Amino acid sequence: MKNLKTIFFVLALSFVVQATAQQDPHFSLYKYNMNVISPAYAGTNGSLEAMFGVRSQWVGIPDGPEILNFNINSPIGKNVGVGLSIINDQVFVLEETHLYADFSYKIQVGNDLNLYAGVKAGGTFLNVDLNALDIDDDPLFAENVSNFNPNIGVGFYLKAPQYYVTLSAPSLLKNDRFEREGVVPVSASDDVSFFLGGGGDFVISRSLDNTFKLRPSTLIRAVNGSPISIDLTASGVFNDRFELGANYRLDESVTFFITAGFIDSVLHFGYAYEYTTTDVGTYNNGTHEIIMKLKLK
Repeated sequence: MKNLKTIFFVLALSFVVQATAQQDPHFSLYKYNMNVISPAYAGTNGSLEAMFGVRSQWVGIPDGPEILNFNINSPIGKNVGVGLSIINDQVFVLEETHLYADFSYKIQVGNDLNLYAGVKAGGTFLNVDLNALDIDDDPLFAENVSNFNPNIGVGFYLKAPQYYVTLSAPSLLKNDRFEREGVVPVSASDDVSFFLGGGGDFVISRSLDNTFKLRPSTLIRAVNGSPISIDLTASGVFNDRFELGANYRLDESVTFFITAGFIDSVLHFGYAYEYTTTDVGTYNNGTHEIIMKLKLK
């Protein structure tokens, strides 16, 4: 039993290193979490936005990854935007809480084209409850881990009425998150993550009362020492209120999602179901993600 717990812990730690990389866990509904990816997003929509999300990953596996996410951003003044994001990420005995503040500045580069430059500052509180493993005869698990890792990030967000392009590195500092000496050496560190993405809206049909748009987007994530992650997303949007779409993360997962706007699209709800296409998918019942977004015009 102790060996099984040790193996599970190492696997869980490996998952955290691969999937979270400091403050950038993967989200199925990443378009609704853009300020987590890039600080330059803050204030780009010209109104206050607040979002709360819940992500349950690998449903059916005990103590599988759970993510709670809250972020808020708003313009202040003519060219400045600010934001705040809080993410709580738990898997087995590991818990990370990411707290970051964003600042963006708008530079007009054309009649309807703006470039936003942003910086991100904050850090991650890491807690590893090794005592919960009940392993008494291994020095590797003799003491819990609790620390804080500061970090900074930068980003650029180019926005036009019909499209956007984003380039960012939300965590520039490399931090050691867990490192112990023992019979089985276990360590984890954060490498710099780079994001490149873009998307647009294409009107397919328009009438006096109804509008239907095609909304494709993509997001590429690169981390040193890890395979490049590529998201390809396409959705249909009806009257800017209802969105139905699908996402394919190359060699990793398939996602189907739906969002709906209420009260003149001030309040949005969204749901996504993600199925892993790798061998991990045979051991769980998929991933569920729910968001609630408030947008004050």
